[in-house]
Amino acid sequence: MQVGRRAVGIVTASIALGFIGAIPAHAEGSRTTYISGWHINNESSRWTDNDIDGANTSVQFSGCSTDSDNGFNDAGITLYKDVFGPDEDHGTRSNRCNTSTWGSQSSGDYYFTLSSLTYGGTLYVKKVVIRY
Repeated sequence: MQVGRRAVGIVTASIALGFIGAIPAHAEGSRTTYISGWHINNESSRWTDNDIDGANTSVQFSGCSTDSDNGFNDAGITLYKDVFGPDEDHGTRSNRCNTSTWGSQSSGDYYFTLSSLTYGGTLYVKKVVIRY
């Protein structure tokens, strides 16, 4: 009788641990968009990071081009926290049609700007994924 209860307890615990281990880790939020005809200082829309998960804030570009015959090489993007008064600059990252990361951010509203382009004056990005 006791061996049967122990076996049931072990099986139940194993199943519970299996379900707990199967829970995927997700960032608090993400959004997918695109960029069409951006110039220096254009701003993304805002998003709210409630800082409930400690996930890094990142911006991923794919399918990048410019209005230059040289094509796309590099875009500088700057993350800002929207605050009363001058917005907080959280740093500029070089994006070569890949992912730029700023680490975990405190709670607040954020956006990014186009701060530089290596070639051309107009940026196009087919897919932009923002994770926070």
